[in-house]
Amino acid sequence: MYKRTPLASAVSIAVAATALGVSPQILAQSVDEIEEIEEVIVTGSRIKRDGFSAAQPIDVILTEEAVSRGIADVGSLLQTTSIAAGSSQVTSATSTEFVQNGGIGATTLSLRGLGPNRTLTLLNGRRAGPAGTRGSTSSFDLNILPLAALERVEILKDGASSVYGSDAVAGVVNFITKKGDGATVDVYVSQPSESGGEESRISASWGKSFQRGNFRITADYLKQEELARGDRDYFSCGEQYIFDPATGNRRDTIDPRTGSSWCSDQLWGHVWLYDYADPSNIPSAGSLLSQFDYDGDLGNYIPGYAPPADPSQLGAPPGFFPVRYDVPSDGVTNSDHPFQEAESLIPESTFTTIYADGEFDLTDNMTLYAELLLNRRETKANGYRQYWTYVYNEDSSFADDPTDPNCADPNDPAYDDCGSTMQQVGGSPLSAGWTGSNWLSPTPITDHSDDMIEVNYQRFVAGLKGDLNDNWSYDVAYQYSLSDGDYTSQQIFNDSIEDNWFGFDSCVGTVSSVNGLPCVDVPWTDPAFLAGDVPQASRDFLFGTETGNTEYEQWSLEGYVTGFLFEMPAGPVGAVAGLHYREDSINDVPGELTLSGNAWGASTAGITKGDDATTAVFGELEFPLLADAPMAKALTLGLSGRYTDVDSYGDDTTYKVNVDWQIVDSFRIRASQGTSFRTPALFELFLADETSFIRQSAVDPCQNWAQEAIDGTISQEVAANCQADGVAPDHQVAISATSISSGGLGLLEAETSTSRTLGFVWQPAFTELSVSVDYFDYDVEDEVAQLGGQVIVQQCYESDFFPNEPLCDLFDRRAIDNGINTIRDAFINIASQRNRGYDLAAVWRTDIGAGTLTFDGQATVQTEASRELFAGNFEDTNGELGRPELVGRLFTYYDHGPWTLFWGANYVDSVSNVESYGATTAVYRGEDVDVVLTAPSQTYHAFSVTRTFEDAGITAVLGVANAFDEKPPQITSRGILGGEVFTVGKSAFYSQYDWRGRRYYLNLTWSMQ
Repeated sequence: MYKRTPLASAVSIAVAATALGVSPQILAQSVDEIEEIEEVIVTGSRIKRDGFSAAQPIDVILTEEAVSRGIADVGSLLQTTSIAAGSSQVTSATSTEFVQNGGIGATTLSLRGLGPNRTLTLLNGRRAGPAGTRGSTSSFDLNILPLAALERVEILKDGASSVYGSDAVAGVVNFITKKGDGATVDVYVSQPSESGGEESRISASWGKSFQRGNFRITADYLKQEELARGDRDYFSCGEQYIFDPATGNRRDTIDPRTGSSWCSDQLWGHVWLYDYADPSNIPSAGSLLSQFDYDGDLGNYIPGYAPPADPSQLGAPPGFFPVRYDVPSDGVTNSDHPFQEAESLIPESTFTTIYADGEFDLTDNMTLYAELLLNRRETKANGYRQYWTYVYNEDSSFADDPTDPNCADPNDPAYDDCGSTMQQVGGSPLSAGWTGSNWLSPTPITDHSDDMIEVNYQRFVAGLKGDLNDNWSYDVAYQYSLSDGDYTSQQIFNDSIEDNWFGFDSCVGTVSSVNGLPCVDVPWTDPAFLAGDVPQASRDFLFGTETGNTEYEQWSLEGYVTGFLFEMPAGPVGAVAGLHYREDSINDVPGELTLSGNAWGASTAGITKGDDATTAVFGELEFPLLADAPMAKALTLGLSGRYTDVDSYGDDTTYKVNVDWQIVDSFRIRASQGTSFRTPALFELFLADETSFIRQSAVDPCQNWAQEAIDGTISQEVAANCQADGVAPDHQVAISATSISSGGLGLLEAETSTSRTLGFVWQPAFTELSVSVDYFDYDVEDEVAQLGGQVIVQQCYESDFFPNEPLCDLFDRRAIDNGINTIRDAFINIASQRNRGYDLAAVWRTDIGAGTLTFDGQATVQTEASRELFAGNFEDTNGELGRPELVGRLFTYYDHGPWTLFWGANYVDSVSNVESYGATTAVYRGEDVDVVLTAPSQTYHAFSVTRTFEDAGITAVLGVANAFDEKPPQITSRGILGGEVFTVGKSAFYSQYDWRGRRYYLNLTWSMQ
């Protein structure tokens, strides 16, 4: 913590008072010299007030806090606040693991778990436009702003749509930049105790005041090194983490090749079999995978294929074994490839930023001001993936018998409508060694799955502010922002694969149907190829790269006047009146392969393009009802309203009422109620077919439904509906389902919401203590959301109205294997979302010896975090993984001369999905096993020491974060639980947990006047 001047200390104390809503004059009694603080505008209102007193709950975060804690970026600083840590956040790591708004590498903020679209971001009180890549860009990317440019961040913990606009549903984040004269140079390094995830930053800032104005310019460069999955043992191997119900001992399948738990991650390098022999020489009907014996020792652990008793039975080349049909064969199933170890968990990123602002007094009553923000983010994410094809074996291929009247298409290979009347008509010489009445789906693995992101962001503000007279002032500002992002992805050519499905012979001499590439006979069943060793000729034929571009442009013009209307006995009536006009546009053009539908494993994606315009009129009034009365030291009523007209939807009005009742000097009660009206974001309206993939085991409740019904893992109703849908009782498919997200233009309604707060502040006179408790209640109706592929399919088969349930029309199955094929996951209006709970904050300062000890704590207790997807379909996720009921932090500072000692503790409550899952047991290979669906509470400790060398102008901070090397909690693999939880490796994968581990940090600041 930097040593501060008296004025800086006064401002910090006043800012802390804002958070607690108490009188800054009382808190600041211990400061010897305090310069007069002029009237300012506090986040939450545009009415000027004396000092920093505020009637609404606000968190104020000084960026000095980040230095003490060893935090290098704004996103990490904000996402660990209690108002954010109670819900899952979009981080650079989660954006590489899942398809999330803003694209790979984006970092956003969701207050109360209501989503980044419902959190408004301001920079010095004015809007900051969205940034990111792909069609779902809609929120401000926290990577854009460097800590070096900021003095503090104010978070309004209350809805404020009537003051700021429709996207302030959950609250407002207002970044306040540094002011003042002088120059600083700042250097920061962070080194984890294990390699991977290092950070380094260098920044410089210079400010200067002159007779009629001032300016400040800041340059910042931040480098975040990659954290690969293999860099941490808790991410590198996906252990099952199951237990024996009788003994309580671990029941994980053991890989006899290592003697350790089997790593049950991504399968790789297998040949999937579709066998029609009866009887079959495959050891189990569930043994669909054939795996090559790369180490030459599989025969020591599992049996091979029995020799075929007749030509219809499977014949496999030497070295191939059946796997994944019982516990021993599970243990040797390859599902932990070196490509996986190299996959980016936290991608490598660099951020280069220039920020400048300045003011110039045109006259004594008119000031011209401007801001410029330029940022470039470059992100590289290493990935890997499966890909597959369908081939005939050496001696067998199939066609429907044209004499069978059930055969609708005699050219449709392996189509089971013809039953036993399918004809064997030959084979493929390219599948040497594979024989019998079967066909194959080789599934190789590749690391040709990397992404490169470059986002260039610019923001410009120009405005005029000044005084109209002694009582009234004005502020008019123009804001323009443009996010221009390129996203380059390694792709697989779809035509190079699908053109040659079920080929009978060599393709040499032909060309691919879209790219026109000379065809190459890809060695699909070659063991080296299956393991990821791709010959150059095949690589050139199969692999390519494409680049897409996303532009998001926003400009706005806003002006308002503020002042006092008239005097009441308790004081003047404050007022604000203003106008706002804004235009937003998005133009996302995917790469050429995706546009043409020639990217394998991805559906055709169109251009997401659209624009919208918003016009608003707003106003505020503040009435001082009582002053210095019995039981009312001060009583103030605040009213605000806004009329909004949106081109894409229509118009509506919102309001907010807040009461600030200071009963006595030491005790205050505050309350508010307000409404919000949010029209769908551009991507929610115009998104053009964005694709993601979901494992069949996670999305299809009909997988092996007969046995699952016996085991009780699905209901009898689901089993009956699966049977009615024509799904085989032992149905098992591995190839992923494709989920296509799309916009809801013409279908979506606007969201409406109501927020309520009620709290008190206590600040006794006998000590420097301030305590606040605030109740919050957010109720969002007609929320715009995507259900997700898993919910769509699950709700279809659970419906009493199957097959007429509307959700059943949103997906289909493939004819070739009856697996879930495409899920159409468009944005829709769901019934409601509600979030309730309590915020608690406390600050206590006391002198100990020659120094000062400060305790600064805050916590959020959630009592409800529920959604109702449809009427009667209620789900409360409060207390589940990703939604802890309690989060909090305690920071302790001891200032003694030039030294400051810091200890910080961030707490995440225990969580459990037992109620959601409905049991503490699951079935693995027909046997009950105990599963772990509960994660214990975790506390992350940081320690640092700060030394200020005043004569040299140098401040040094040395510390350790996650000092006790807390690892993410281990829970049962999501593969066992069918998607109930999210895991990476053996760890719960939620943003509340630290992924880097213990790390040491050093920050050096050189200040010059």
